[in-house]
Amino acid sequence: MTRIWHQDDAHLILAPDDTQASTLHDGEMTIQRRKEKQNGWVQKSFLELQRRLTPASGQSPIDDREPGWKSHPWRWLAAFTTAGTLAACLLSGAAQAAVSSTGTVSASSGSSAEINCLHIGDCYTPSQFRAAYGIQPLLNRGIDGRGETVVLPELAAKLPASPQDFSDIRQDLARFDSQFGLPAAQLKVVTSLAGSASPWLADGEAVEDIEMVHAVAPDATIRVILVSPTATANAGNFTAALTGVLRLGLSGSVISISGSFGEHFFTPAEVARLHSALQEARDRHVTVVASSGDTGVVSDEGTVKEVSLPASDPLVLAVGGTTLVANPSTGDYSGEMAWNTVSLAGSTASAGGFSNLFSRPIYQDGVTGIGTNRGVPDVAADADPVTGLALVTSDGSQKYSLKGASGTSAATPFWSALIALADQEAGRHLGFVNAGIYRIGLSASYHSAFHDVTTGDNSVIVSSKLITGYQALSGWDPVTGWGSPNAQVLVPLLAHQVQPDDGQGL
Repeated sequence: MTRIWHQDDAHLILAPDDTQASTLHDGEMTIQRRKEKQNGWVQKSFLELQRRLTPASGQSPIDDREPGWKSHPWRWLAAFTTAGTLAACLLSGAAQAAVSSTGTVSASSGSSAEINCLHIGDCYTPSQFRAAYGIQPLLNRGIDGRGETVVLPELAAKLPASPQDFSDIRQDLARFDSQFGLPAAQLKVVTSLAGSASPWLADGEAVEDIEMVHAVAPDATIRVILVSPTATANAGNFTAALTGVLRLGLSGSVISISGSFGEHFFTPAEVARLHSALQEARDRHVTVVASSGDTGVVSDEGTVKEVSLPASDPLVLAVGGTTLVANPSTGDYSGEMAWNTVSLAGSTASAGGFSNLFSRPIYQDGVTGIGTNRGVPDVAADADPVTGLALVTSDGSQKYSLKGASGTSAATPFWSALIALADQEAGRHLGFVNAGIYRIGLSASYHSAFHDVTTGDNSVIVSSKLITGYQALSGWDPVTGWGSPNAQVLVPLLAHQVQPDDGQGL
């Protein structure tokens, strides 16, 4: 096996011996690498990793990392990192990348892209992404999110804000729209929960959430609700911030939450408080979508197998992650596998499993693989930075970067925007959609409405220890749920399958 380390993002790729390492380091392997992933060579050899991580007594772990390697500590937030793409190509001083509707790159004069994932095939344009997931046919007939509002809770910048950590979202969106031919975004920012805050400063997570929603539902209104920078300090702060967002966001149609805490962090009172706010959202026909997390079969910290809140609450649509393979020219869907990346520092993978707090909800009755407890996730979408949607971040001058969206925190706003399209299709706020999702999953329409992801798992390595996870299987599984959407089929079905009284009694 050839072991290839990518500096900064700490990905270990196990490739066949005849794979040319220099090709990967030069960033020139595009769809071939994705195809090889799909065919299985990138799936982890855990025995080899264990050998490297648990050496013989008295020896040190094998460490052939490149100079400058650094780990990214796990956080409760399904985080977007500045090193989000593999082998990012530095293009300082190069011509601006102009991308056609087919995703090809041509040169034009103007400002320069410092990092451009499109040049090395490590991300998809919005048009490619929409083609892969069957969204473009909906947009072509006017189902574009108009009249719908997607609410995004985001951390306010802690002032004074570092320019390395925050950008002006207005400039980012303007560049994003110009780069990919999108209409101007309808963006609103609410600061009432954050106290004194600069409304337009956005970190990488906020940029990812906003641009993802705008790419999928370009005419939807995006309402950002800023919360205190300390909202992620502990489960108590998180609960207070999230319940505030849920109640303030009730005037929207969808609330998208790209964050989580392991269930064991919450007190019974905090769990009850959060569930009460979610019941209010259900009663007001507001859909709540949340990321399952990026830590595979374990919670956000430690080695305990568990799932995380709010995704594990039965009133939430829980979203896992995949690695997407699409045609590099047309964007046509080719396949997917469960998202899972291994490094010596640990692992990132689609989180999933079974709740220790909630019993199996009625809508999961009769689903193979689900026992007496709530199974997570419900659905999934692309979370791999090597195959993510191209995001634009500007530094306020003529320089900008294009990097692939990453984590289940990318898959979550994707699904939130998709629900906004379904709301428009239905002519009403669908609200609680889980029961409708499971009706479709258990019906003859399943394989036309979803891409069933049957390859991969969510095993992870924590503190040099392998934690064996679950396998992606045919039908529902605790790694990718029912799979990813074929939106042109799923959205009309959701508009008819979701009933106003769904979710009552939960």
